[in-house]
Order: sequence, then C-alpha cells, then structure tokens
Amino acid sequence: MSNLEERPSPAAAGSFFRTIKMVAWSLLGIRKNSELEKDAAQVNPLHVIVVGVVTIIILVVGLIVLVNVVVAK
Repeated sequence: MSNLEERPSPAAAGSFFRTIKMVAWSLLGIRKNSELEKDAAQVNPLHVIVVGVVTIIILVVGLIVLVNVVVAK
C-alpha cells in the first residue's frame, strides 16, 4: 500500500462528527435539503446507521426514565 492509501482523507476523519450533527438535525426535523445532499455525499453510511441506532436508544431510555420519574412522584 502506498502512503496515500493508508492515511484517511480530511473529510473522512471528520465525517463521524459530521454524521452526529446530521442525525441530530434530522431528528429535530430542521434540516435544509441542500445541506442534507452535501452531507449525504460526504458521510459514511455505516456511521449513519450506528449514530442513528445509538441516538434512538438514548432517546427511548431517556423517555423511560422521564416517565418513571413523573409516575413515582
């Protein structure tokens, strides 16, 4: 392998954090279509799946905890 193949590109290095931002804005429903198209071209689909699943798990657990706190009072 050459040195160029071993180093990730600058876009790939920051794509995980870009994916987190993309998923967060998408869950809130305030994403511009032009921004979505730019992000879709630059993020890794595996990152989108992982971040989406983790985010939904956090959301569900947070709602369960909130309901338990409200019902306990």
